[in-house]
Amino acid sequence: MKELDNLEAKMNWHWRDTMRTIRFLGFDARVAFLIPVWLLYLRWSTLILSFLIFYIFKFLENKGLTFPAAIRALRCWIIGRDRPGKISVNNHKFIDYG
Repeated sequence: MKELDNLEAKMNWHWRDTMRTIRFLGFDARVAFLIPVWLLYLRWSTLILSFLIFYIFKFLENKGLTFPAAIRALRCWIIGRDRPGKISVNNHKFIDYG
């Protein structure tokens, strides 16, 4: 019975890794969108800029911020509190009654 449980557990090991982020050379694979940019525009400036972006996202990942969360945080930092897709009539002022 114990061997059967071990066999069943071994057959289901691949499901354990399905939610892990895909890595490419130690970086999140979603940052690898810069590699085709290298192929299309191969210059030192592109190479330096892409490595800078790689290491910025690696630093943010070490601080606990994933790639999509970092992109959302950047978008919120650039746009600010203004929500252009939302009608201004529906914007409510936050009031502290306490």
